[in-house]
Amino acid sequence: MKEMELIGVRIELPSNAPIVLLRETDGEGRLLPIFIGAAEAQAIALAMEEVETPRPMTHDLFKNVLDDLGVQLDRIVVTELRDRTFYAELELKGGNGARRISSRPSDAVALAIRAGAPIFADESVLDAAGHAVEPGELEGDEPPTEEVLDQFREFLDQVTPEDFNG
Repeated sequence: MKEMELIGVRIELPSNAPIVLLRETDGEGRLLPIFIGAAEAQAIALAMEEVETPRPMTHDLFKNVLDDLGVQLDRIVVTELRDRTFYAELELKGGNGARRISSRPSDAVALAIRAGAPIFADESVLDAAGHAVEPGELEGDEPPTEEVLDQFREFLDQVTPEDFNG
């Protein structure tokens, strides 16, 4: 099991598909890109920028419910890559003991950011989908260019709930 850090949400070109980018905190420093939906990308980006919305968004609501129930998110783990689909689990601790709940990685990351919980990935996932960082690949984690941000904003502006049906 390897601890990961959230680098951010990026747009994969030329497909314009959002990805969440995780990086191993030690060892080889491998990157783990995971394709996610636009709504989850927006949820992660809002949390990273500490934007407060007038009403709770879904991941904020879920964190509020956990807090109200006295349940703590200890960590999230990207557990598996099967048939090109990533799987994750939420590790929760509360008055009734510890529990592991299956989750999509994008939802788990969005919740982890809000809860301040660490992110982990199973070694087998990193072996299958992680890749070593090439020199200059992240350029010191410079912020994305304005062009990339504009493309992402345009993508988010054009996406509708119907895009997620079926």
